[in-house]
Amino acid sequence: MSSESESQLQLFNTLSGTVEPLVPVGAPALRMYACGPTVYDYGHIGNFRTFLHVDVLRRFLKQQGVPVQHVMNITDVDDKIIRNAASAGKSIEDYSAKFEQAFFEDMEWLGIERPEHLPRATDSIPEMVALIQKLAEKDTAYQIEDGSWYFRIANFPEYGKLAKKDLEGLEDGARVDNDEHEKDAARDFALWKAVKGDERHWETPLGPGRPGWHIECSAMARKYLGESFDLHAGGEDLMFPHHENEIAQSESATGHTFARHWMHVRFLLVEGRKMSKSDNNFYTLRDLLLKGYRASAIRFLLISVPYRHQLNFTFDGLIESTNAIDRLRTFHQRMLKGGFAAGLNPEIAAATAKARAGYTASLANDLNTAEARAAIFDLVRAANSAADAGTLQSENVTEILSVLTLFDGVFAVLTDNDAAITREAIAWAEREDRMDEVATNLVEKLAFSDADIDALVAERTQAKKSRNFARADAIRNDLLAKGILLEDGKDGVRWKRQ
Repeated sequence: MSSESESQLQLFNTLSGTVEPLVPVGAPALRMYACGPTVYDYGHIGNFRTFLHVDVLRRFLKQQGVPVQHVMNITDVDDKIIRNAASAGKSIEDYSAKFEQAFFEDMEWLGIERPEHLPRATDSIPEMVALIQKLAEKDTAYQIEDGSWYFRIANFPEYGKLAKKDLEGLEDGARVDNDEHEKDAARDFALWKAVKGDERHWETPLGPGRPGWHIECSAMARKYLGESFDLHAGGEDLMFPHHENEIAQSESATGHTFARHWMHVRFLLVEGRKMSKSDNNFYTLRDLLLKGYRASAIRFLLISVPYRHQLNFTFDGLIESTNAIDRLRTFHQRMLKGGFAAGLNPEIAAATAKARAGYTASLANDLNTAEARAAIFDLVRAANSAADAGTLQSENVTEILSVLTLFDGVFAVLTDNDAAITREAIAWAEREDRMDEVATNLVEKLAFSDADIDALVAERTQAKKSRNFARADAIRNDLLAKGILLEDGKDGVRWKRQ
């Protein structure tokens, strides 16, 4: 572990139902697999809540001195992609490439670190075929008349152990898989789907076809992480049947535990309701950026509630997150600006040490992001009060900046690149002909550069010195109309974009 903390991460394990230490086994790096996107459309904020909490996990592990080998799959072939590509008159490769690139842009805009490995399903067909062949050798995979291959759940007695489901009462007529063929049992799931018509397919020893959804994750995890690895993560919606099926097919093939630890991120609600296009409360990251909300505020809000708790995403909450980030950035700049007397204020030194310990202990306690965030804001309040009173000293500032660096290593919101990100989103909307009145107004606001703002702020300051208050007020109002807020303080005038 690093010198930053001696706390060991304790993480809830869905498989055992208990909070347990998360440590690498058999290798210096912690080997983790996280289910990635199916690239048939733009990612929505529910998707990104999961990806962001996995990012919090990997960032905190690295901060604690634990190296990470992180694999995230890109599902670039499935029923929706095939259907949508056909409708658009494109190959599945051309169709999915657009949304794959958009996903990587969204990751960057939200400050999500890239995993060490990002394999595509279409690049992993040989590994999937080999795994299915191994299951066939054990009579746990079987082929039906149309050429498709299925997993025989009856041969895996532990099926249901992750989701804690008792499937004994499930009748053969029950609907578990969308495929209705001559399966041995209704619960059996598809490993390989026989080709239909002229759809995209692969010629393999299994016959012409394409992979089922579940097999890709087992094959990719095994390829990059081995037959057993430390952690598997994903959204709670994937627990059953996807993750349950991964366990069944992987452990049947290898005879070894697939993943020792399982992490599942809860759904979010939007304004108290399940997100749904029919309810007009379905939002992609790009939707929110084009409404004028900041990428940093979206990140901060989506990770503000711990991953095992449901987040109610609201626009009031997004505004609160924006204000919280402004407060953090203003405080950070105040500390960087300096000008504090030499020495050490022992009360602030104690508050700083408490914030450092509280931040680390909170994240080590099942990634409690809410308490970690609270610990930092307690420090901000105490240090600002001391600075206002003239009792904050230079040695305190050095330690405070160290704590802020620690905090930002996981939360990643102190650097202000929001306007640049919004400009990129606008450029995308213009290319895709998705501009509306709100986005058009946003263009006008962003066309007003930082240099323009600084010049007007300087002119306003000079106008106030000259007692030309009418001109000073006019400048403030002009800036406000362009979405620029001014804050007059002891350290001068600060501005921020709404």
